[in-house]
Amino acid sequence: MVTKKVVMDKTHFLIVRDVDYAFSDGKQILSHVTFSLPQGAFVALVGQSGVGKSTLLRIVSGLLRPFRGEVLLNGRSPHEADPSIGLVFQHDNLLPWRTAYGNVRLPLELRGENGLQAHERVQAMLKLVGLEGYADSYPAQLSGGMAQRVALARALVHQPSLLLLDEPFGALDALTRERMGRELLRIWQAHPVTVLMVTHSITEAVLLADEVLVMNGRPATITHRIPVPLTRPREENVEQTAVFQECVTAVRSAIQIS
Repeated sequence: MVTKKVVMDKTHFLIVRDVDYAFSDGKQILSHVTFSLPQGAFVALVGQSGVGKSTLLRIVSGLLRPFRGEVLLNGRSPHEADPSIGLVFQHDNLLPWRTAYGNVRLPLELRGENGLQAHERVQAMLKLVGLEGYADSYPAQLSGGMAQRVALARALVHQPSLLLLDEPFGALDALTRERMGRELLRIWQAHPVTVLMVTHSITEAVLLADEVLVMNGRPATITHRIPVPLTRPREENVEQTAVFQECVTAVRSAIQIS
C-alpha cells in the first residue's frame, strides 16, 4: 500500500491551505493543515482522539475561523459558499418538540422555502433515508439509528454541495453502526455530494471512503493521504478481501500513537 503525498490542486472543489488554529488559552492544535478534495469525493479523516479532527471539521464548515490560512469551497469562503454546507454531529441534535418531518423541514423554513416544493422535498428525503412511515414521529419515539437518519436527511434536504460528518455513528451500538454505514453508502450513491467524514473507526473509514486522510502531531497536520482502491458499489464481503485489509493496515500504521 502506497500513501500519497499531500498536494494541492487549484481545480479541486474544497481547498484547505496552511490552516493554523489555537484555543483561547493559546494552545495551538492545528499547524499548516493543507489538503484539497475533488467534487464528488468521499473522504474520511482519522487520527488519535483529541488530535483536532472535529476542530478542523468546524473550520471547514465555517463554525470556527482559522488563526492563519484559508478554506475555499468552489473558490469562496465557507461563509459565502453557495450552495451551502450540510453538517451532522455525533449526536443527532434534533429538536424534541418537532416531528421527524418538522426537523427535516427546518433548514428549508430558515431559507424561506415553505411551499409545495419544500414539502415534496422533505417527503422525498424521508423516503430516501428509509423513514417514509415515521414523518409524524417525535425524536423520543425513534431509535438512535433512526434519529441519525433524520439528522442526515435534515443535512441533505437543502441540497448542499459539501456534507461534513463528525463521527455521526459514534454514539450507536456496533451492529447499528455497521448497518448505518451501509445505509450511508446507499444514500450517498442516490444523492451524490462531496463528503468529509471524521471517524475513530479505521474499518469504517476504509469501508466508506475513496481516500483516508491521517492527522498526526501536537499541533496536528495531515501527514498521510491513503487511497482506497475498492470498487463501488462496495460488495457485502468487501471487508474480507486482501485489498481491504491492506488499506486498514496502512491507515493503522500511519496513525502515530503517543
